[in-house]
Amino acid sequence: MSAREHGAVAPAVRARRFLGAFRLAIAVLEVVALIGNFQYVLSFRLFATQNFFSYFTIQSAFFAVVVLVVAGAYALLAPRDPTWLGVVRTIATVYVVVSGIVFALIVSQASTFDYRMEVPWSDTLLHFVVPTLVLVGWTTDSVLAVNPPVPWSTVAWVLAYPSAWLVFTQVRGADVGWYPYFFLDESQVGGWVGVLIGCLVCLVIFVAITAVLVAVNRRLWRMAAARRAAPRGTRRRRAPRVDEPAPRR
Repeated sequence: MSAREHGAVAPAVRARRFLGAFRLAIAVLEVVALIGNFQYVLSFRLFATQNFFSYFTIQSAFFAVVVLVVAGAYALLAPRDPTWLGVVRTIATVYVVVSGIVFALIVSQASTFDYRMEVPWSDTLLHFVVPTLVLVGWTTDSVLAVNPPVPWSTVAWVLAYPSAWLVFTQVRGADVGWYPYFFLDESQVGGWVGVLIGCLVCLVIFVAITAVLVAVNRRLWRMAAARRAAPRGTRRRRAPRVDEPAPRR
């Protein structure tokens, strides 16, 4: 490798290492938030412990921790992430971001119904701080454009787990008489039509946010690839379209 090539690679390697450490730091913060939130709900005498693990926010947080640890290891030890990891990281990002959006809406609407809702530090970490940091890390990775672009099929894959979770939650809720979110309880939303509308709205939000993230990632990837392809010292012109690598089958 020439000195010129080495000079171009070194910053990318340093950026990958920093990104890996950042991913691992977010994972640690998420674990702290989960432990703190569990201790908080234990203070409620009538709260069933098993209900804690039924929240989509909690399940997506555990999923995010695993994904962040794996992604952090890849960033520290490998020059780039595999395509499947880009898909999984995007899905994990969508899950924690949607959890934060839904929680913010619930908190904002609580006062409308004269309901006082506390937001302890653990909920602040889980629903606001961690989603923001995950989104920052995901965006940084897209700007670096070292990894393969995120495929559009991610938009379909993102619905797999929320759909299964909604079905499980309805079955369990009918059995135990408890639902993690009010819009899943027919008695609170005017019947099954209200439940169906709430579920559809959630799924649309998942699809919309995923589509935006994939579009942004692929746009940033093309821009970075065009910059790398342009010879140094030439006048800046409008970059030609750069073909993306064919997806592996």
